[in-house]
Amino acid sequence: MRRRTLLATGLAAMARPALVRAASVSTLKFVPYADLALLDPAVSAFVTRNHVMMVYDTLFAMDEAGVAQPQMLAGHSVEEDGLTWTLTLRPDLRFHDGTPVLARDAVASLQRWQVVDAFGQALAAATHELSAPSDTEIVFRLKRRFDLLPQALAHPTNLIAVIMPERLAKTPATARLTEIVGTGPYRFLANERVPGARNVYARFDGYVPSPRGPASFRAGAQLAHFDRVEWITMPDPATQVAALMNGEVDWVEQPLMDLVASLRANRAVKAEVLETKGLIGFLRFNQLFPPFDNPKIRQAVLRAVNQREFMGAVVGDNAAYDAHCGFFTTGSPLASDAGMEALSGTATVAEVKGALAEAGYNNERVVFVAPTDVPRINAIAEVGADMLRKIGMNVDEVSTDWGTAVQRTTSRQPLDKGGWSVFTAFTGGIESSAPSTHQLLRGNGPNAYNGWPEAPKLEAMRDAWLETADPARQKALARDMQAQAMLDVPYLPVGSYFQPSAYKADLTGMQKGLIQFTGVRRAT
Repeated sequence: MRRRTLLATGLAAMARPALVRAASVSTLKFVPYADLALLDPAVSAFVTRNHVMMVYDTLFAMDEAGVAQPQMLAGHSVEEDGLTWTLTLRPDLRFHDGTPVLARDAVASLQRWQVVDAFGQALAAATHELSAPSDTEIVFRLKRRFDLLPQALAHPTNLIAVIMPERLAKTPATARLTEIVGTGPYRFLANERVPGARNVYARFDGYVPSPRGPASFRAGAQLAHFDRVEWITMPDPATQVAALMNGEVDWVEQPLMDLVASLRANRAVKAEVLETKGLIGFLRFNQLFPPFDNPKIRQAVLRAVNQREFMGAVVGDNAAYDAHCGFFTTGSPLASDAGMEALSGTATVAEVKGALAEAGYNNERVVFVAPTDVPRINAIAEVGADMLRKIGMNVDEVSTDWGTAVQRTTSRQPLDKGGWSVFTAFTGGIESSAPSTHQLLRGNGPNAYNGWPEAPKLEAMRDAWLETADPARQKALARDMQAQAMLDVPYLPVGSYFQPSAYKADLTGMQKGLIQFTGVRRAT
């Protein structure tokens, strides 16, 4: 997908007359950045996360100050010097199927979540027993203090500790849920789903908002103001923007960066950054098989990264980006310059080729999974595949859609059985701000995120970070983690930027931080 071609066709498309106007005040038409191919909360993808936050709720929720507040809970108590936590459910909670929310539903949901989430895995390791002694009480009996328990249950990033009925939560996290039942402000209308084209949500009349004041990020009263929300898949960025400017849809999640200036010039449209922590591009290695099971080869490839080339391909010539991005979000308290000389982008092709030869690279095939239907991901995939070819790697580029890429990169099979070597994507600045939520920095092998790196030193540093409450100590440990990551190279950070979202000017109540549908309404 070539951005310059899209720019030309996009400007032409904007000149077309509107065919259909956006729906009534009771319906919101939204264009996600990619098709919602996977519905399960155990899937790590932004498009799935956005869907999950509509349909499900959490026991704790993060407010604007980053503090975990009770959400589905009436309250909680901590006893035995921090080793016993008792969480008490609010009495008025019901699932979308009409059944009451019980403590055993929460226990089963958390146990499923703990299999896949980095923060959840840490909490599980510290837990002796998680039980439901009554219909309203959830009890954590810990092996050791884990004062970050509310934060673990509240974090709004991939993957979220949502609550579902026990019968569904018993589905292994490695399987895929097909029935979507939550307690959130919107319910998923499975009978109106058209894979690859449309997903539909209806306001849940049985939803009882948190009584703890107005919405503050994910905490507080999360109110649904639309009777119906339609997600309409439009793979072509020019078509997305034309539909918005012609009034056929209300909201385009991620317009092509080259078209943002045109959108901002239209008084009927607003274009602003909602995900205020930014998006961070990465190339992820499969460390189960050659060549990237060899850390020396990963270190050599790290030296080839020029973040300016990657981010320039994403944002074009007229937008800012960060080309000095390490393993923690730039500008966050834990960001540092530790080891950043390896990411300076100054190594020559000849130098990297020499380092690869010295590391033992022997022309092994590199299956590079390159999504084509998400412009920002496609841009870094093109630069990444070209980078690997230039340094002499035997690249087999597999072009596919994002949904297929997400599914393929969960495979642990060898290359001749449908496996993969590298894929490209973006993580969020929220996720990458701390070791607790940083999926990509886990080094726990089979339980790690796709790529499954074994990095015991990184894991030990992460454990130490979780066990200390001293900010200075945490900062020092994060610095050590970045230096170690430059040696282990679990992935390549290729820069970050801020992606605007575009929506009709008559929409109000947009929340900052993440893409959220609660609070949004149409001005009258």
